[in-house]
Amino acid sequence: MNELTEPTRVLLFLAGIIGFVALNAAYLVWVERKGAGHFQRRIGPKEVGPFGLLQPLADGIKLMTKQLFHPANADPVLFWLAPVLLIVPAITSFVVLPFSEVLVAREMNLGLLMIFAFASVNVLSLLMGGWGSANKYAVIAAARCVSQNIAYEIPMLLIAIAMVMVAGTLNLNDIVRQQPDITQWYVFRLSASPLMPVLCILFFICSLAETNRAPFDMAEAESELIAGVYTEYPGMGFGLFFMGEYANILIGCALTVILFLGGWQCPFGLYPGVHWFLLKLYFLVFIVVWIRWTFPRTTFYSLLNLSWKILIPVTLVNLLVTAAFLKVFCDARRLF
Repeated sequence: MNELTEPTRVLLFLAGIIGFVALNAAYLVWVERKGAGHFQRRIGPKEVGPFGLLQPLADGIKLMTKQLFHPANADPVLFWLAPVLLIVPAITSFVVLPFSEVLVAREMNLGLLMIFAFASVNVLSLLMGGWGSANKYAVIAAARCVSQNIAYEIPMLLIAIAMVMVAGTLNLNDIVRQQPDITQWYVFRLSASPLMPVLCILFFICSLAETNRAPFDMAEAESELIAGVYTEYPGMGFGLFFMGEYANILIGCALTVILFLGGWQCPFGLYPGVHWFLLKLYFLVFIVVWIRWTFPRTTFYSLLNLSWKILIPVTLVNLLVTAAFLKVFCDARRLF
């Protein structure tokens, strides 16, 4: 049997990625609701199927059968383009994410840069959705999202630049290959920078803010802005926003795993594979859910102050420290 051509291989991977994202969007909602119930001494879904496992299917059918309409004063082009513009770049970003040594749609030398490029479209889609809705609450939420994403993209990129300086590559597969066991994971590699454990935590915090998750969920903010940007969206319009949000959560957690926690590598240097990547990925996803139902939403000004007054200065200092460490290390290698 002839080997698949590269375009056919990528298309098959994309079909698998769409199924993976849809399945995760459905059942991470179940995890969220069950987690919320147990964290708050409740039960969560339990009526549809055993332990409520069929509840996501019922919710999906309900969303798909709802009528699609837009408010009378809305801009229909912006209104319907916004959710598509959120979900398509999120799904495309999975193309370069390596789930294992061989399980990657396309290995690219600029894979990390590609993910950040597509992630920047996220804020544009939320702005279009809020503005196109012609709803004052949605417009306020969209303005908040723009401020929030700009503020947190800067420290996130500064951390990524430091990691690229250490790894010497933008290829995500190569970054994972440099972390064969737990002693070589970048989160513990203090020889590259003494701030590595802090950087891992800061990168994870920035990914929460970039995906508009609690306590940084200014895009929704039910207690203040009804449903924020999503207020006017019915049926699968809202469903696509929901899928995009969970896809971005998976991307943020996957990047944290790849950059700091060894990707598909086993902590003990044995039997690397996709199972290790998924184990680390869903552990971080569980922490994301845990944080949402544990911490209250921060105020908008506290959110911006955290980035501009703390995260950006710390990541800038780290960039200088990392450069100094690399310079000293390289000079020492030349001497010996």
